[in-house]
This record gives sequence, C-alpha cells and structure tokens, in this order.
Amino acid sequence: MAERAYTVFIAEDEELLLYNLVDKINTAELGFKVTGTAQTGEQAWKSIMQKQPDLLITDIQMPVMNGIELMQKVHHQYPAVKLVIISGYSLFSYAQEAVHLQVVEYLLKPIDNKSLFDVLVKTKVQLDSQLRESEELFIPSNAMTPELIVEAVKEYILENYTKNINLNMIADNLHYTGSYLTKIFYQYCGCTPSKYFITLRINKAKGLLSHCPSLSVKQISSAVGYEDQAYFSRIFKKYTGKSPADYRSSNDEEPAVVTDSAEPE
Repeated sequence: MAERAYTVFIAEDEELLLYNLVDKINTAELGFKVTGTAQTGEQAWKSIMQKQPDLLITDIQMPVMNGIELMQKVHHQYPAVKLVIISGYSLFSYAQEAVHLQVVEYLLKPIDNKSLFDVLVKTKVQLDSQLRESEELFIPSNAMTPELIVEAVKEYILENYTKNINLNMIADNLHYTGSYLTKIFYQYCGCTPSKYFITLRINKAKGLLSHCPSLSVKQISSAVGYEDQAYFSRIFKKYTGKSPADYRSSNDEEPAVVTDSAEPE
C-alpha cells in the first residue's frame, strides 16, 4: 500500500507563525500535508467538521473560541483526530491540563524546527500504527462493489460505535478517498457516515434509556461512546428534541432521524 499522506489543520491567530508552520510541515517530507488553517477557534471548528483532518495543531489563546474549547469539541466529535497544543511559556502549565484530551504533545513558543519535527514523527508513528491495525478489517477494494463498501463501513461502525472511529483511516484501507467514500455512502444510505455513526449512538442510547432504568444518564452516555455527559445531552436533544431525562420520562422509543439540521455544532 502506498504511504498515506496525513492531513493537518492548523488553528493559530498569529499570521506569521501560522504560515511558517504551514511551510515547515509541508516541506518536512514526513507524509503530512496542511489542508486547512484558521485564525479563530470558531472558524477552525466549522472547517474541521468539513475536512476531518488526521492532526489538529492549535494555539491556546485565540479569539471567539480558545484552543482548549476547540480541542474539547474535536475530541468528542472526532476522537481519532490527533491533537497538538501550541502555547507560550506562561500558559504551559495550563496547556498540560488538556492531557485528558489525549493530546499528542505540546509545542512551546517560539517553535524550533527540532521540536516540530519530533512532534510530527511521534504523531506519524501513532497514525501508522492505527492504519496497520485496520488493514485486516476489509477485503481488497478491487473485489468490492460500492454496495459492499457501504456495508463494510456500516458493519465496522456497528461493531465499534463505542470506540474511536477514523473515517479517513477506513477510506485509506479501502484505497478510496474519504470524499468518495462519503459520496457513495450518502448515495446508498441517504446520510454521511458521520451522521450514520451519531444516529446509531443516539438510537442505542434511546434503547438503554427506555429499557434500563437502573442505568444513570452518565452511565448510558459512557456506554454509547460519550465520556462527557453534558456533551451527550446536547447531542441527544439536538437529534430527538428532548433531554435524556425527559426522553426517559416519556419512554418514547422512536428511532432518531438523520437530517441536515441534526449536525452537532
């Protein structure tokens, strides 16, 4: 299999540093390509929902939404994305608090070439390892029709909906681009793989809320793959129109419906 070119998104409000990082990463010859940048956390989040990169490098201090808030959103919505923090010395201890978000590393300003290179190497090792582990999940793509590809992805999501799932990694092992995989999945299922994944989680949660009264909302949140109960509650209400507690009280078990308006913010 050809070596994977991993995608990188950079969120940094200092324009000079931003474009300096873009240039260094694209010329590092480590198999990384910067596919998106933003100078505010809010802009970054909107772009990341579209691009779903393999690696996010973000400054802590940014306008509108800071880097910690951005990483929290990315970690909960796209847990397979690797995270790297950029911070000044005065904020370094604060940055370390983000370790629970599975941050790969910290880049301390001013960023020197060796530190950046070491972080990219460390990230590449992790991504390569995940890629190898997923290779045995599928049969070769040249033996698969679009229908079989879609079914393989659905089966994988069903078996792993409580875990970290990386669409880009799956698409790469099928020797297709993520955009092509999304296109054919939408063609056959009427939704994107991400929305299919979220809807599956919500429907599993609805079943647990209806039939397992002994489980707390927090336990159910964790059981369907959301460690942050507050985030789970927001997603659940966005898809069902009710909070988990209200849904449990009404005991109204109808499948969650995928619509464009159901995409989490």
